[in-house]
Amino acid sequence: MRIPKMKVLFLAMALVAMAAGTALAAKINLTMFYPIAVGGKPYQVINELIQDFESKNPDISVKAVYYGNYDDTRTKCLAAIKAGEPVQLSVLFSIDIFDLVNQDLILAWEDVVQTDEERAWLKSFYPALMANSMYEGKTYGIPFQRSTIVMYYNKEAFREAGLDPEKPPATWDELVEMGKKLVKKDANGQVVRWGLSIPSTGYPYWMFQCFAIQNGLELMNKEGTEVYFNRPESVEALQFWHDLAYKHGIMPKGTTDWGTLRQRFLEGNTAMMWHTTGNLTPVKENAPFEFGVAMLPAHKRRGSPTGGGNFYIFKHTSPEERAAVLKFVKFMTEPINTAKWSIGTGYIATRPEAYETDLLKEYVSAFPAATVARDQLEYAVAELSTYETARVKKFLDDAIQSVLTDNATPKEALDKAQEGADRILRRYR
Repeated sequence: MRIPKMKVLFLAMALVAMAAGTALAAKINLTMFYPIAVGGKPYQVINELIQDFESKNPDISVKAVYYGNYDDTRTKCLAAIKAGEPVQLSVLFSIDIFDLVNQDLILAWEDVVQTDEERAWLKSFYPALMANSMYEGKTYGIPFQRSTIVMYYNKEAFREAGLDPEKPPATWDELVEMGKKLVKKDANGQVVRWGLSIPSTGYPYWMFQCFAIQNGLELMNKEGTEVYFNRPESVEALQFWHDLAYKHGIMPKGTTDWGTLRQRFLEGNTAMMWHTTGNLTPVKENAPFEFGVAMLPAHKRRGSPTGGGNFYIFKHTSPEERAAVLKFVKFMTEPINTAKWSIGTGYIATRPEAYETDLLKEYVSAFPAATVARDQLEYAVAELSTYETARVKKFLDDAIQSVLTDNATPKEALDKAQEGADRILRRYR
């Protein structure tokens, strides 16, 4: 029996529509909240990687929602989840892990991976970066936008001050000695170039951790239930930070802004600055002078906290979404892609295999400064992280700023911070 042409046409159109509908239904849409904590072009690199992923995985779409700093991103992301919006994954502070687990918001990646290869992938990241990524033996964060704090310095200023530009300060004593020589004043006695600047807004607790670690103290326990803000080593560390400005005169008094310090360094207003390695590529691309990058100076030991953000996957995701998220995060952390990410931003490539790629080998051969933050992982410890981290670190931030503005002694300020933190953490012990 012959089927009329019109019916054949309708059948064909119906089949096409059904196929299109099936394809449309099969496509998985992921939403990812992402913080931009530094200048430069991190979002451009992320967008390029997402486009590459989508071209290779046409059945998965990834929408990146960019906000400001980590705290803003966490607030917006959790509000979206609470409102029932579809958010499957996010890059949030590595130090958010205790609160995210406590609120039952995130999955352990061990509950998502299926194969031996995927389980091996979970163990392929630098151990120092995993200190803020695991809880009770399970992996909740996948390291991505990670950092240590490094020292940037102006080699031309070093030469002008009669210092060896290839020998930045390696100890606290050398930091003070060289800092004094690097301070430059005009004919009226006004400082036109400081020896050193350290940001004390934005993330003051993070910068203070450097001093505490270098003075032999880790500020919290691994369980996130205790902090040691007013230990003698901590008081001594904050006194030294204060003295850099008020006693030694190598640093401006008061607070120094996180967001504008990089530009001040590029303009020659400070000869040295401590800042995240996430600023490395912007400094490289914009410095009008030869600069160097060094590990932070030691006192009792070397040290920097790790920092930055991890990938988290949220519990409310469907099995299909979890599989898509896993595929995406594995793609983003492939050695070649973490190499591209590190080159494009300055952040650490979070897996040793990335430094074995031809791309990153060639880059660090021409620009050895790109390995400083990675090499400093040998001396790094976990960033300050506790239950109710935001509230706990606010006590420390306030203490630091009150000392740097000369409104309290280190002992007074840190005793107050310890009291406030204990009040919060007591319930979790």
